[in-house]
Amino acid sequence: MAVMPLKYCIKTRARYSVCFNCWNLTCHRKRIEVVMQKRAIYPGTFDPITNGHIDIVTRATQMFDHVILAIAASPSKKPMFTLEERVELAQQATAHLGNVEVVGFSDLMANFARNQHATVLIRGLRAVADFEYEMQLAHMNRHLMPELESVFLMPSKEWSFISSSLVKEVARHQGDVTHFLPENVHQALMAKLA
Repeated sequence: MAVMPLKYCIKTRARYSVCFNCWNLTCHRKRIEVVMQKRAIYPGTFDPITNGHIDIVTRATQMFDHVILAIAASPSKKPMFTLEERVELAQQATAHLGNVEVVGFSDLMANFARNQHATVLIRGLRAVADFEYEMQLAHMNRHLMPELESVFLMPSKEWSFISSSLVKEVARHQGDVTHFLPENVHQALMAKLA
């Protein structure tokens, strides 16, 4: 079966192809949907996921068709929450976002992205200090998977100074971290520290 190369519709800017044998656009609907979909991956330890992370993933959902929130096992970081707990907390915190999939992984990130058919890697940058490390990661990822493009997003000013580590440290000393975490995550953190 001969298929025309994908073209862009002038009106909707959607990609399309037509079967030369039947001239039927719908017979290729599934193929077209997969080709059209821009899949991005947002990896991290998310121990726990914060409102800063939610801010980044929410903005990413407006830029990409499908966003994979990839939660790394990261045993060397000795996370407070298990991988399963972090996945569940993130699923609950992002349930309102229709095009987000939360997945745990322990593979090399570039290999995981390739297996997920992701072509974009999302990273959050809080400050200039983050940039140098993120640049090293971006170059290594490009070496391992040349088709993976890194996109850096800055969190909203409100969340630009928070990190999971900082939130946990403040909570350990009975500081109020309610504002920095989704409600379900705040409850889980308080239960973990009790």
